[in-house]
Amino acid sequence: MGATIGASLLELRGAKRRYAAGAQEIYALRGIDLDIREGEMVALVGASGSGKSTLMNILGCLDRLSEGSYRVTGRDTSTLVPDQLAELRRAHFGFVFQRYNLLPQLSARANVEIPAIYVGMEAEQRHRRARVLLERLGLEERLDHRPNQLSGGQQQRVSIARALMNGGQVILADEPTGALDSATGAEVMKLLLDLNRLGHTLILATHDPVVAAHAQRIITVADGRIVSDVMKGSAEGVASRLETPGAETPRETAVIPGIAATADQTDERPRSATPSREGIWPRFLDAGHMAVVALLGHRLRTALTLLGVVIGIVSVVTMVALGEAARRVIAADLEGVTTNTLEIYPGKDWGDPDATRIQTLTSADVEALRRQDYVKDASPQLAQSALLRHRASSGSASITGVGVNYFEMTGLPIAQGAGFNRDDISRQAQVVVIDANVRQRFFGSANPIGQTLYVGKLPCVIVGVTGRNYRQESRGGSKLNVWVPHTTAGARLIGRSYLDSIVVALRDGEPPAVAEEKMTPFLTSRHRVKDFVVFNLAERIRSGVAFFNSMSLLLAAIGITSLTVGGIGVMNIMLVSVSERAREIGVRIAVGARQGDIQRQFLIEAVVVCLVGAAVGVALSYLACWGVGYFLPSNWELRLSLSAILSAVVCATATGVIFGYFPARSAARLDPVEALARD
Repeated sequence: MGATIGASLLELRGAKRRYAAGAQEIYALRGIDLDIREGEMVALVGASGSGKSTLMNILGCLDRLSEGSYRVTGRDTSTLVPDQLAELRRAHFGFVFQRYNLLPQLSARANVEIPAIYVGMEAEQRHRRARVLLERLGLEERLDHRPNQLSGGQQQRVSIARALMNGGQVILADEPTGALDSATGAEVMKLLLDLNRLGHTLILATHDPVVAAHAQRIITVADGRIVSDVMKGSAEGVASRLETPGAETPRETAVIPGIAATADQTDERPRSATPSREGIWPRFLDAGHMAVVALLGHRLRTALTLLGVVIGIVSVVTMVALGEAARRVIAADLEGVTTNTLEIYPGKDWGDPDATRIQTLTSADVEALRRQDYVKDASPQLAQSALLRHRASSGSASITGVGVNYFEMTGLPIAQGAGFNRDDISRQAQVVVIDANVRQRFFGSANPIGQTLYVGKLPCVIVGVTGRNYRQESRGGSKLNVWVPHTTAGARLIGRSYLDSIVVALRDGEPPAVAEEKMTPFLTSRHRVKDFVVFNLAERIRSGVAFFNSMSLLLAAIGITSLTVGGIGVMNIMLVSVSERAREIGVRIAVGARQGDIQRQFLIEAVVVCLVGAAVGVALSYLACWGVGYFLPSNWELRLSLSAILSAVVCATATGVIFGYFPARSAARLDPVEALARD
C-alpha cells in the first residue's frame, strides 16, 4: 500500500502563465485548477510544449503566475518577495533534475550539503546528515567523489540526497530517469517509490508511460490545460484515502535496502528560519568557502583575472613608494631650513638685464629694515668668486660677505667653531667660515680651526665650518663656499660699498607674504623707484611642495588607472562567469538560496580575487622597487611602507566591491527557470 494521503498541500486556482513573444503573448498555462495533497505521488504527462514543465516550475516556486493564485500550505505565493519564495523552497521542496545539475567542482557530499547551507544548518550537523543520506542511498564509498567520477545512476542518487537534505516534504522530479538506461532508471524509480511510501509528496514530470504508471495519480496536460486527472485504484479506496487524512496506512517495505528500516533517522526535516544576527558571520564564512571553491574550480580564468589586478596593484604600490621616497628626500633637504626670511636683490623684476648695474642696495637699507616692527634682524650680502689657497692646494670658490647673525638667520648650521661677532664686523677682521667641501678639499681629516686660508690675496684665519642644509645645496652643494665679514669683503676683497643682496629675518609669527607687502612700499619710498625684487623662500618652498604633490597625484593617478583597468577586467570576467555558471546559479536558487546569498558569493569571489592579486602584487612590488632603485639617485631609497601595503589592500578591496557589485547583482537577479534551461 502507499503512504497516507493527507490534507491539501498545494492549491492552484485559475492558474495562467503567459510569455511575451514580440508583439504577441504565448500562453503556457490556460486557467488550471489543481489540488495536490500531502503524501500523493502525482505524474504530470504530456507532449513537449504542453505546459507540464511550466507547471512544475510554478509548483516549485521557481516561476510566478501571470494570473490566478497558487498556495503552499495555505500561503499565497503571489504576495511573496523572492527571498520569501526562497524560504518556501527551502522549507517544502526538493528538486530532482533529469540532468542531475550537480556542481562539477564539488564532491558528492558537498553537493548534498548545499541546501543546508542556505537553511543555516551548523557545519558539523550538515556534514553528518549528508553522510548518512549518501550512505543509506548506497554511496558510502563515493562521498568525496566529484560528479565526473560517478555514473549516471550514482549522480541521480546524489541529486535525490540533495532533495532530502532539508526534509524534502515535496519532491519535484523532472524526467528523473530520462538520462539513464532502463536498469538504472528502474532503480531510481524504486528509490522514489520508497520515498513516497515514507510520506514524501512526489510530483513527476515524464514522457515515459512506464514511469507514470508508478504514480497514484496521473495528470495529462495539453495546450496549457489539464485534460485528464486520473486517480489509480478503486473509487472506494480513493475516497477513503481522501476523506480520512489521519488514517494510518502501513508502510511497505523499502525496495532500496535500509531506507524504510531507518526512516525515522533519515527523514529528519529541519525547517528553514531566518538566521539571527549571530548567524550572519557564519553565513559569510560559508559564502567565502563556496567562493574559494568556485575560483579553484576555474583556475585558468582566475589566473587571468588576477593578472590585471596584479599589474594594477604593482603600479599603485610602486607609485606610492616612489612618492614616499621623494617626500623623504625633500624632507631631508628642508631639514633645518628657516622659512621666515626674505631676500632682496637689485632689479625691477626677475631677469632684469640691468640688475648688475643697479647699486642702490646699501648698508643703510639694512639698518632701516632692522628698525621695522616686523623685522627681527637683517644681514647684508656681497658675493664674488676668488681663488682659495692653502699651502700647495688651491681652488676657485664663492666668497660671500655677511653680517653678524647671518648663520642663525638662514638656518645654516655651524658644525665646528663659531660664526662672526660684532667685533669682527667693526674691525674688518680677516676671519673666514668655510663649508664642508672646503674643509675636505684643503684639510682632509685635520682640524681646520685656527688654520690660515688665503682668500684671494688676503690671508684669513678659519673660525668656523658649516654643515649642510637646503640653502647651501640650492646654491651648489658640490662647490666651494666661504664666508667673511661683509666689511672685510667690501673693503679688502671686493672694494665696493653697495650690496648684492640683503637677507631679512622676520619676527616670529609674521607671515612672509604680509611682510613682503609691507617691505616693498617701504624700500620703494627710500629708493624713490622700485629697483629691487623680493625673494620669498617660504613661498618658493610652498610652490615646490605643491608641484611635488601634483606630481605625486599624477603618479598615483597612473597607478589607479592601471588598477581600474584591472578592475574592469575583473568585472568583465565575472560577467562571463555569471553567464557560464547560470545553471549553477539556477540550482542554488532552486535549493533555497536567497538573492542576497547569490550576490554575496559572487561579490566575495571578486574581493578574494582582488585580495589575492594584492598579495601577489605586493610581493612583486618588492622586486620592482629593488629594480627601480638602481636607476634612481643614491639618496632615493625605495621601500614598501605599511601605508603602501595598506593602500594595496584597500585598493584591492575597493576594486573587488566596486567592479564585482554589478556582476554579483546580475547573478542574484537571474531568472532561475532560464538559468536551469541553459547548457
